[in-house]
Amino acid sequence: MENKMEKGLKRELKTRQLTMIAMGCAIGTGLFLGSGLAISTAGPGVLISYAVGAFIVLLLMGCLAEMTVAHPTSGSFGLIAEKYIHPMAGYLVRYSYWIANVLAVGVEVSAIAVYMKYWFPTVPGIVWILLFGAVLIYVNATSVNTFATFEYWFSMIKISAIIGFILLGAYVLFGNSGAAKIGSENFTNAGGFLPFGFKGVWVAIFISLFSFLGTELIAVTAGEAKDPDVAVPKALKATVFRLSTFYVLTLAIMLMIVPWKNAGIDKSPFVKVMEILNIPGASGIMNFIILTAALSAMNSQLYASTRMVFSLSQSNFAPAVFGKVNKRGVPSSALAISAVGIIVAAVVSALFPGTSYAFMMGISMFGAMFTWLMIFVSHLFFRKMWEKSGGRKLPVRMIGFPYLTILGAVLLVSLMITTWFTPFKILLQFGIPWLVFLTVVYFFFHKKRVDATSQQDFVVED
Repeated sequence: MENKMEKGLKRELKTRQLTMIAMGCAIGTGLFLGSGLAISTAGPGVLISYAVGAFIVLLLMGCLAEMTVAHPTSGSFGLIAEKYIHPMAGYLVRYSYWIANVLAVGVEVSAIAVYMKYWFPTVPGIVWILLFGAVLIYVNATSVNTFATFEYWFSMIKISAIIGFILLGAYVLFGNSGAAKIGSENFTNAGGFLPFGFKGVWVAIFISLFSFLGTELIAVTAGEAKDPDVAVPKALKATVFRLSTFYVLTLAIMLMIVPWKNAGIDKSPFVKVMEILNIPGASGIMNFIILTAALSAMNSQLYASTRMVFSLSQSNFAPAVFGKVNKRGVPSSALAISAVGIIVAAVVSALFPGTSYAFMMGISMFGAMFTWLMIFVSHLFFRKMWEKSGGRKLPVRMIGFPYLTILGAVLLVSLMITTWFTPFKILLQFGIPWLVFLTVVYFFFHKKRVDATSQQDFVVED
């Protein structure tokens, strides 16, 4: 499949880089610091929540792999929604995904300033925001290969930390059997395996999905992959399998070492394991890992937001200047506008920490979840149109169509509606007005510009 749009981007990314980018974006500070929230919501039943969450991601990746191999572009699911559903659908998806990443990076860069105070308590946070922001903007501006190399090593540090935690946890469990209150009995102590019933498990599924957000980034990087037919399916399968294994194993060990009632109020389970083993400087080590997690997430999200603006420009939904690339194949103007959004988000977060964080995360969460939902919907349209148009036989194909695709969409819609009755109702409170705003802008400024050209930029190979 050749795309006449998005000319200038260089195909330099290898399979191992695609895999590490997606894993790095998905393994954020949520696992290291926020895992207690999921545990305190469902108790030991959180293992079921993460298993169901992994199943939804597996369905999503199946749909996404098939469509991405057919259309390996940086606009990815946005361009696919534009072609197979309606130009407005592609417009909504890309702007929602863009704002989700811009605001998420604003939160991450603000958090980085907090983490640095551990070593430099007297240095103002704005110094670290500007310093790390400048470094990662430079990394993204140099070349896609430079970005991928940095992200590869960021991800390697996080994954090594998780593997180390699993090994240390296994040693504590099986090599230190005399320790009190440690072991599989913690699965059933204090209320049993499902202390909050299936309601707690259901709400925790929603929380678990936040842990997997970022895996869809593989589809965005496909526009710069060397051999997308081989690299994309391989990277997606490896990412889902490894993430599922890492999360379930890590949470299982946490639950056996730390009684679930302490998960939300006690110190990080990662630190607790280090303290049990008397590892010196446990807090410093943990702070470094969390800092790396934040930098990695920020790096990936900056990349994603840049490519979305670039794609929007190519579809005439953003100024033409954002659709141009420099000699290194980087859409520098798109990077600049995304960086401005990051700086604004960081400043707002610093000035109004009590309310801005909830606002930014609410929009960010909705944008990501809406994108996932539209991937399922797009796949329903894509498969029928691809076969009807006589498209080539794709090397990867989603099984159980259309039933599993519909199941994935229904589960996501159900979970999003559920948030209205939970502490996460901010997702819909800000998400619905956001879609209304985008829709009004579309009909006033873009509808007249949309013509047949947006539907003719894909050439299907027989």
